[in-house]
Amino acid sequence: MNKKVIAALVSALAAHAAVAQSNVSIYGIADVGYANERGGEAGNVSKITSGASSYSRLGFRGNEEIGNGVSAIFTLESGVRMDTGELDANNTLFNRQAWVGLRTRAGTLTLGRQYTPWHLTLSQVADPFKTGYAGTSKNLFPDSGTNVRMNNSMVYATPTVQGFSGTLAYGFGEQNESSRIGRQMGASVGYSAGKLAVRFGYNNRNTDVAAAPGVLPVTRGSSSNKLLAASYDFGILKLHGGYGKDKGFNSAPLRSAGNPYGGIAPTASTDSNVILLGLSAPVPGGVLMASAMHKDDETSFDQDACGWGIAYDYTLSKRSTLYASYGAVSNKNGAAYTAGNNSEAGTGNRQFNMGVRHVF
Repeated sequence: MNKKVIAALVSALAAHAAVAQSNVSIYGIADVGYANERGGEAGNVSKITSGASSYSRLGFRGNEEIGNGVSAIFTLESGVRMDTGELDANNTLFNRQAWVGLRTRAGTLTLGRQYTPWHLTLSQVADPFKTGYAGTSKNLFPDSGTNVRMNNSMVYATPTVQGFSGTLAYGFGEQNESSRIGRQMGASVGYSAGKLAVRFGYNNRNTDVAAAPGVLPVTRGSSSNKLLAASYDFGILKLHGGYGKDKGFNSAPLRSAGNPYGGIAPTASTDSNVILLGLSAPVPGGVLMASAMHKDDETSFDQDACGWGIAYDYTLSKRSTLYASYGAVSNKNGAAYTAGNNSEAGTGNRQFNMGVRHVF
């Protein structure tokens, strides 16, 4: 009898241990290379830079199997400057991601600092460069600041059902005067099956300013970003496309804060359309990527721009690659868009970079 009791207890403990398994992993990207920028007021600029193709980062992620199909999950991720060893953001340790949540059969709910559904639509579907390299979509698409990440947010992602999936996000403004001021909302809905992927991403942020000691309240309303993206893999090449509509104050902030070309500072568009067409294709030794973009400023300034880029990733191993890329931008009517890369805005209308990337 005692043997049976002991055996039952051991079995129960083993079953509980199997259910309550947890693990934490360290991951990251080390990306550093050479960049040459031309065409701006600063002249020719050569530098060793970090994260031209993919932001260099160090992260921690973990999960614990609680049971009944439920897992507790978290991610903490910090940007790192490989050229100097500094943090990518001053006084912010986990500037890239910092969230915790639960994954269930009914979907995943996470809370913290997280990517917006709009940004993920751009990086995962529309842009063959995944917002990196000298031809990055960031050169003309407003992929920066709160359009990329949302603080104080709750995000719910549905499970994929017959190829369909969706995401809802809400970021609290946390202002005493009003819960509306500074709040941010986002959503996406997509379909993926076989070679085809289609997704619509949306971002909305209230840009009002709350009253504070020495600060007068300002009413600006909300800005919005809409993006329809698609890709199709033909095997010999994969086509990418995206059409974005940005409207409202600060809906499309310029990556370069000043005027890199001198003269009168440009005005960030409050009503614009952006279109992207691109491709990626396996070639001997690696992958070739290319894209072309056009920004149509529908305000009275009519500050349009065009951009294009090309890149080649050479595979050294499963985790290491060499890359080279070139990007260019042409501006109209005083527009001041620059050819940058994943981590930097750039100083002129042309950039060439080459480097090495290791993923761990």
